[in-house]
Amino acid sequence: MNITPIYPLLLGDDTPSAPQRLTLDPVTRIEGHLRIDTEVDQGTIRKAWSSATLFRGIELVLKNRDPRDAPLITQRLCGVCTYVHLACATTCIEDAWGVIPPANARIIRNLLMGAQYLHDHVVHFYHLHALDWVDLSAALTADVTATGLLASQVTPYAPTIDFGAVKTRLATFATQGQLGPFTAGYFGHPAYKLSPEANLLLVAHYLEALKVQARAAKMMAIFGGKNPHPQSVVVGGVTCASEMGAEGRFDTFAGLLAETADFIDTVYLPDVAFLAGAYPEWASLGGCDNFLAYGEFPLDDAAATLLSPRGAIFNRDLAGVQDVDLSQVSEHVARSWYEGEADLHPTEGATEPAYTGYDDQARYSWLKAPRYFGEPMEVGPLARVLVAYASGSAPYVAAVNAFLNETGLSTEALFSVLGRTAARAIETKVIAAAMTDWLAEVRTNLNTGQTRVFTSYTAPATASGVGLGEAPRGALGHWLRTAGGAIANYQLVVPSAWNFGPRCAADKESPVESSLKGIPVADVSQPLEVLRLVHSFDPCIACGVHLIDVRSGEEKTVKVR
Repeated sequence: MNITPIYPLLLGDDTPSAPQRLTLDPVTRIEGHLRIDTEVDQGTIRKAWSSATLFRGIELVLKNRDPRDAPLITQRLCGVCTYVHLACATTCIEDAWGVIPPANARIIRNLLMGAQYLHDHVVHFYHLHALDWVDLSAALTADVTATGLLASQVTPYAPTIDFGAVKTRLATFATQGQLGPFTAGYFGHPAYKLSPEANLLLVAHYLEALKVQARAAKMMAIFGGKNPHPQSVVVGGVTCASEMGAEGRFDTFAGLLAETADFIDTVYLPDVAFLAGAYPEWASLGGCDNFLAYGEFPLDDAAATLLSPRGAIFNRDLAGVQDVDLSQVSEHVARSWYEGEADLHPTEGATEPAYTGYDDQARYSWLKAPRYFGEPMEVGPLARVLVAYASGSAPYVAAVNAFLNETGLSTEALFSVLGRTAARAIETKVIAAAMTDWLAEVRTNLNTGQTRVFTSYTAPATASGVGLGEAPRGALGHWLRTAGGAIANYQLVVPSAWNFGPRCAADKESPVESSLKGIPVADVSQPLEVLRLVHSFDPCIACGVHLIDVRSGEEKTVKVR
């Protein structure tokens, strides 16, 4: 990470000073290349700019290809969201061609997406975000017996852990200089508040979560063929009929799901609740006002009912969830490195790169700036949970209320960094429970002779369609137009463009830019608080930006200054 220091701010020092610039480039523990610039005045962020620093060009790669190439090509955007583009591109083509997959295919797709969520959310909290709250160095001084007592209070139903062995393992890594992903952390930072024993407890859970994410990946591979990048989903349905009929496959999936769900209930949710109690100030920091969810997990073949419902919320009005009007989605490029100034609907979208250099007063990002009714919208787990909760979805209402009761937080506290982090855990529980029901449903279908997994179709020469879904990181849309049987235009509007795009033509900040304002920075040489906020959105810039040499096939790394 390249940090441009600004001025030697000390806690308690109120000496006036002119605002200075703090640059993090690249932000680490994310997928892709992201630069965050902030203007800090007397220990508080006043302005922020978010910049994706590699070219986004997948739309150009797709032109003139068979539409059925799109699912596999777009899927390779990212190895983290390894399934979501395959799913979204496939439903986009099915919408264009009027194809409705059979019920079994719909359920298998839900199980694959569910496995993606369980894997992604566990990885995000423990392996990408936890070190923003957990001081690894302090764990080395923990009392092992006291840690065990703390575990009995925080996670009383979790399997027993040998904390002495964890501490020894950690100390061995530290003395041998093999801390790997822990290297160059901001350990010892004054914003870390946990006791040594709490730090050791969460480090132990970090290690346990490595096993859990492997189980979730295996679940995806059972019906997806492999992980990453499952390959069993095709236009019209799925290709895993033999796997569905194989002896023991459902039992294996069910066993892995049960183990994962147990971890969610006994470790993941209690850990998030514990952090909420340890860092209460973050329940009022880093919130946004507007939220958008396209919805996910269709419960009927027409996708009229979704487990995670579709909706939009403006100005934090949970009593006024609105239907989504896709005609009001637009992409702005006035502050991005693309030709033109116009904001266009994705059906008419263009991807014509025009790099002009980094200038935060003009153009400063390869991401476009999506807007809904002209407004920036936060997308992701918090948007989904808020829309579902406000819509009265029974499983979400129960899970949200249980978390609020456990932590003593109010509904207003959900509009925050902690709320964003809690939403992931809450929806992970909801999805794991639904997956148990879906697994039973498809087994019943097969046992009663309902075995269809594919719908035949005839591809028209000219068509247009849209595929909507929810990546773990938020609302995902694919827009397709074909001519002569080939792709004439293809546009992807990805979650991190919604959350991390630049300002738009009306100079409205993206969600991450606006939510960074007001965040305190205790030590500008170690901007831990900035990482807490940025990581809470779980940025995945790879979905938005790529640069490939089409002649050599070599991927290029470019440093934008």
